[in-house]
Amino acid sequence: MTKKNPERASFNNSVFKISAVIVALFALWGVLSPESMTKNAAAVANYIGSSFGWFYLVSVAFFVAFCLFLAFSKYGNIKLGTEDEKPEFSFFAWISMLFAAGFGAGIVFWGVAEPLTHFANPPNSSIEPQSAEAARVAMNYSFFNWGLHQWSVFTLVGLALAYFQFRKKSKLLISETLDGVSKKKMSSKLKKSINILAVVATVTGVATSLGMGVLQINAGLSHVFSLPDNAGMQIGIVSIMFVLFTLSALTGVNKGIKILSNLNMFLVVGFMLFFLFNGPTVFILETFVLGIGDYITNFIGMSFQMSPYTGDPWVKDWTVFYWAWVITWSPFVGSFVARISRGRTIRQFVSGVLIVPPVIAFMWMAIFGGTGIYMDLFQNTALSTAVSENVATAIFVFLEQFPLYGLLSVLMLALIMIFLVTSADSTVYVLGIMTSDGNENPSNAVKGIWAVLIAVITGVLIVSSGLQGLQSVALIAALPFTVIMLLISVSLIKSLSQEKFETAAQKNELELKPVLVTTDKASAEEGPLKKKA
Repeated sequence: MTKKNPERASFNNSVFKISAVIVALFALWGVLSPESMTKNAAAVANYIGSSFGWFYLVSVAFFVAFCLFLAFSKYGNIKLGTEDEKPEFSFFAWISMLFAAGFGAGIVFWGVAEPLTHFANPPNSSIEPQSAEAARVAMNYSFFNWGLHQWSVFTLVGLALAYFQFRKKSKLLISETLDGVSKKKMSSKLKKSINILAVVATVTGVATSLGMGVLQINAGLSHVFSLPDNAGMQIGIVSIMFVLFTLSALTGVNKGIKILSNLNMFLVVGFMLFFLFNGPTVFILETFVLGIGDYITNFIGMSFQMSPYTGDPWVKDWTVFYWAWVITWSPFVGSFVARISRGRTIRQFVSGVLIVPPVIAFMWMAIFGGTGIYMDLFQNTALSTAVSENVATAIFVFLEQFPLYGLLSVLMLALIMIFLVTSADSTVYVLGIMTSDGNENPSNAVKGIWAVLIAVITGVLIVSSGLQGLQSVALIAALPFTVIMLLISVSLIKSLSQEKFETAAQKNELELKPVLVTTDKASAEEGPLKKKA
């Protein structure tokens, strides 16, 4: 009897074959008819954004409340693993990896660009552009868009995957997190369909982030070194990135991914300290404190903000896009965060994933966005005007205002590239798991195919439609997965409640046993005495 070839088994996996074909066909569409793809994607995205923006807002607000409830409830002390298990990674390594995989590339892209964009074009038309009030509102919305709402999406999916895998011994698959929804067994066809949807959503979400990063790298090379800013350069950057993230992915989580994530975190901390003490330090700290206060004060209202009376597209263009973007990322980030979180309690998991990265994001926004606004308000640098002309160059126009501009630009380019590589190599690893029936050690061949497809789809989206096309694809892919996330919430709370009930029943049974023994013993001793009397 011959042994089953694991690589052949992976290639025969229907989730792998169908999802790979879907992604490949979409890429082929972009190559053969880029105008058609761009036009149709934009039309569908515009319809979804206009018709279902409310659904995204309500759903993500629910995810925040749900995650906080779990952390502070009786379920918070449940461990993601056996009771005696300890976390595999140190707290610093854990935070570094989930931050790098989660949204590192995005925060670098938007860290200067978003506050300055809102400063120049306030969300509320009654606010005077580039005024003190516009500055405060700009920071408020920047904090909100990169705060708890984004990370609640990653927290929910990651927690559900970790709980069902490490507590219930299920496979690391999105479909497994839905087992608690109904007592009836889910059909294998439905499970495969859910996993295929998760894979396609992941690829589109990651391609969006990688595409933005590639555009930013090209803009930086053009701004700093006067290199061409065109499709040829962008394809070249994608090719270099492909080689790097493929090599990193093939070395696994404990080597390449962990090392790059830690390096990234050191660079992030280094950049923040440099600009904190070389910029307007007091202004930055006051911006951070005020921003936190405004964030807390306006949290509920901003969570449900819409414009039905004016038809203003701002919420759709910014907040709704952000929520859709992170939802498409959630199968990947959730799977990756679950993989590195074994041994932590639900309370530790939620505290680490939901709270720590947003705090880092707020600090980054306050330092970079706050400094940019300070320069425009008090030094007349007109950074916001430059950002309006080309959002991808924002960080490099910002760096130009400081000494050591050349060195800082090179380090920033390195940071962006490493963020992209860590995001991509983590994605390749997770896609390998998702399309290998939950195997935590997917074959290099499967990971290699996903590396190629991610690079191709990223290149196609950049060349065919640019940033607008990237955003459109994310908005479309997120809608069905939002429904799945709501079902995941139902499944998780029902399973946690059942576990607590069973644990309580077992505890009561153990407590009753000694009482029964004591009663029997007393009766036995009492019998002879009664007889003697």
